[in-house]
Amino acid sequence: MSLRIVVCVKYVPDATGDRHFADDLTVDREDVDGLLSELDEYAVEQALQIAEGRRQGGDDAEVTVLTVGPEDAKDALRKALSMGADKAVHVEDDDLHGTDVIGTSLVLAKAVEKTGYDLVVCGMASTDGTMGVLPALLSERLGVPQVTLLSEVSVEDGKVTGRRDGDAATEQLEAALPAVVSVTDQSGEARYPSFKGIMAAKKKPVQSLDLDDLDIDADEVGLGGSWTKVDDAAERPARTAGTIVKDEGEGAKQLAEFLAGQKFI
Repeated sequence: MSLRIVVCVKYVPDATGDRHFADDLTVDREDVDGLLSELDEYAVEQALQIAEGRRQGGDDAEVTVLTVGPEDAKDALRKALSMGADKAVHVEDDDLHGTDVIGTSLVLAKAVEKTGYDLVVCGMASTDGTMGVLPALLSERLGVPQVTLLSEVSVEDGKVTGRRDGDAATEQLEAALPAVVSVTDQSGEARYPSFKGIMAAKKKPVQSLDLDDLDIDADEVGLGGSWTKVDDAAERPARTAGTIVKDEGEGAKQLAEFLAGQKFI
């Protein structure tokens, strides 16, 4: 029996670029390069490892990567395909502009159901919004268990099991399939796409869907359908020159006074 794994990935602005808000207070994605969210690379890696383990055991497995975003979001899918995923699904629609995490979870849930799944794998958060709530919202919409923030994950006998490392304890968790899991950046380094993988990715299928395909009304997504809203945004002030203390016998006192004035002590 084939294990159907769907990995939700996101195309995000490069964190090293000059990021800012557009006039409608959404993230301006036009003037900065984008890429596959680094935290989602860990999710792709774990999905590939699960699939490889199943195949070595004589079972079949298929890894589908899914994203919601503009045309350029295909770059994130190509990266995941070059890593070894089997196929991709891209949800693109002009009415999705400005959709918040609530609306995104709706779109992803509909797309996951349309694709078919046994296990959904997500990163622990996106590197732009960093909310970290999408896996929980997705499991609620799909009506399946969630096992989140795993640093180790495996699938066997119709169950997904994993280890969650906390500050004070380590938990061993399990859930019956179908299920949604999220993995942390401690789950294992993501593989680097080989030249063979990059070339093979060009021939792998990428299915395109829009809101009509998913039977979603435009009023449920986009800025108008968002449950959250950015009221105001301002650019971070430019860094100013620091305070220089010349130690002429009272350096420690001046330093203490500075720290106290900044309420650091």
